[in-house]
Amino acid sequence: MPSQPIVRHSSIVVMLNGAAGVARGAVSDTELRELFRSAGADAEIVRLPRGRNPTDMVRAASSGARVVVAAGGDGTVNAVVNATIGSSSVLGVLPLGTLNHFAKDAGIPVALREAIDVVVAGRTTRVDVGTVNDRLFVNNSSIGIYPDIVAQREALQLQGHHKWTAFAMATLDVVRRHPGIAVTLDVDGHSRRVRSPFVAVGNNEYAVEGLRMGGRTRLDAGKLFVYVAPRSRTRDLPLLLFNAGVGRAARLGEFDIAAVTELRIHPAGTRRIAVALDGEVETMNTPLLYRVLPGALTVAVPRA
Repeated sequence: MPSQPIVRHSSIVVMLNGAAGVARGAVSDTELRELFRSAGADAEIVRLPRGRNPTDMVRAASSGARVVVAAGGDGTVNAVVNATIGSSSVLGVLPLGTLNHFAKDAGIPVALREAIDVVVAGRTTRVDVGTVNDRLFVNNSSIGIYPDIVAQREALQLQGHHKWTAFAMATLDVVRRHPGIAVTLDVDGHSRRVRSPFVAVGNNEYAVEGLRMGGRTRLDAGKLFVYVAPRSRTRDLPLLLFNAGVGRAARLGEFDIAAVTELRIHPAGTRRIAVALDGEVETMNTPLLYRVLPGALTVAVPRA
């Protein structure tokens, strides 16, 4: 991704997830403010409440800011992007979540102080954004098994289970009983019917096997990539993931992959369906219309 110099920021608003930093030790508003000052900039810290969609709050708190920083994981990045897309704000990212997929693929340092340096004195690049119906995503969106796992995990967390314990329990349960999903995929005037454990749509291309599995080498190719596994049943997924991990998935034809700029998905027999977007789940009306917005997002990144 080519980068270009930007003017030193005069207005920085940090949207701090209420649960940010839990995996690596909680981070305080005061600590963040002082780290920004030591990097040469003042920043306003807005702490987002847990347990509710923060997009409206982000939109109100960040209006007019030169840089809006998502301090959290991929869900926080998603909320900030949905609130600020179309504005002149630059997206900054402090990867304080558990997985931080977008930050990793954009080359943003994991270390907090280094990530702040990128926000304050870095460079920018323009990256693509995916949309499904009226919602944006920066990583991926899917239907099928993953939204069901998330719903089951959240129910188990409400019962008192730790997040990762709940995720493991939910995965085992859903993999055992999930029937897969039947859909019609419409691309460029052509329709295809498939049954698969999932339909996943990536904002640009994901590696599906080997050491880089789950990562992207670029975020600006202007394409969505659609992934299905029509020859697999849900209970076959552990073997499919093993084959992907050892680099055999492509040779065995485990995935069907297509690059598109627009895609319509018609799930069979339902007018509403659970859809995952950057790890969060929403219920949406069908059909699902996916589009790519090339270069729609300006992100602060390290020097190329």
